Amino acid sequence: MQQLLGIGSRVKHPAFGDGVVIRLHVAAYEVCYTQFGIKMVGKDYSNWQIVEHIPADELVSFTEAEESLVRILRAWAAVSLEVVPLGDRWKNGKMVLQADGVQPKEVPIDAFFHKIVMMRDRLRVLEQQINASKKLDDEDKVNLQQYITRCYGSMTTFNILFKNKEDYFVGESGKE
Repeated sequence: MQQLLGIGSRVKHPAFGDGVVIRLHVAAYEVCYTQFGIKMVGKDYSNWQIVEHIPADELVSFTEAEESLVRILRAWAAVSLEVVPLGDRWKNGKMVLQADGVQPKEVPIDAFFHKIVMMRDRLRVLEQQINASKKLDDEDKVNLQQYITRCYGSMTTFNILFKNKEDYFVGESGKE
């Protein structure tokens, strides 16, 4: 008989990779995968590896489960969970996109800023995956790293939105 997994249990799925059980349903687990987001997996599924089993009969609050998930994701280093603050002068601001003959579009700056930070974090994850790749040779890794550095350089325009200088995008000229 299969052991019932509790919230916070870590698994490795053959198709989705590393994941954490975040919610239990009658017939399925809700699992958050590092690469593929949240997926439903039947409780009778047995083709995955259980990395860390947490018994299902333990009562775990949402806050405890969330803290466990943050700890696990940080340990796997695939997701940045740091809080990157928006510059004070931009709080509650809006960005207006306007073109001739088209009605202006207003976008809250904090929503736009969140997307910029997500882009930066995804570039960092891509860098980590390139560095860890066993299929790429050193020359390919260097070439891809240089391309990512140029991407960072293209994003330096958005540095005015960041509150802290250490969060800025840094391109080729800013590298030592």
